[in-house]
Amino acid sequence: MSHNPIFPIRPPVLAEIAGSTQTFPINRIFCVGRNYLAHASEMGVTVDKKTQEPFYFLKEARSYVPSGAAIAYPPQTTNYHHEMELVVAIGQAGFEVSEEQAESLIYGYACGLDMTRRDLQLKARESGRPWDLGKNFEESSILSPIVPKRKTGVINSGKIELTVNGKTTQSSDLSLLIWNVREIIAHLSKFYHLQPGDLIYTGTPEGVGPVVRGDVLNGYIESVGDISLTIQ
Repeated sequence: MSHNPIFPIRPPVLAEIAGSTQTFPINRIFCVGRNYLAHASEMGVTVDKKTQEPFYFLKEARSYVPSGAAIAYPPQTTNYHHEMELVVAIGQAGFEVSEEQAESLIYGYACGLDMTRRDLQLKARESGRPWDLGKNFEESSILSPIVPKRKTGVINSGKIELTVNGKTTQSSDLSLLIWNVREIIAHLSKFYHLQPGDLIYTGTPEGVGPVVRGDVLNGYIESVGDISLTIQ
């Protein structure tokens, strides 16, 4: 077969690494749904870790936007929400790994914003359809520079917060994740061969809410850093 593409091949999507001139090529973006009890409650659902498993949705790598950007209010929504999250960057391949092995797959951590067309997500949820239109769209995955694990150690707790126009909207602690980072990686690796370049958005705490044009978002995760975004 000849290799003569009919249109230019897109370049790789490269995320920043804190304090480095090297970059992190993004492979896939996995997102964990409803991973804080208080957020699940505000979304009108309950989560029982004893009887339920984590669930996921995916976003295109090209939905990536670096922290500090200004992005357009997206089309076909009137209820555009912020979701502040800890993001885990995978640096080694792994399949069916144990929780003890999971830590060895971690390259580092970042702050993330899982921007959501909430009205479209809820419409899909009510009709039993996939969430793609509400979650997987252009400029919906905001990411701060990735901090290598050697600088942070393994993260199991720490403050996570978000402000909109200087007002705190989300404030919690990573210790309140229903499924912690090790558990998420081990569970996800049952279904996928995890690869270097994969990102895992680990879920958002309570306090999600709408943003409008002109809003300025600033987030912080202890031991990881800051993230910012402007809605145009």
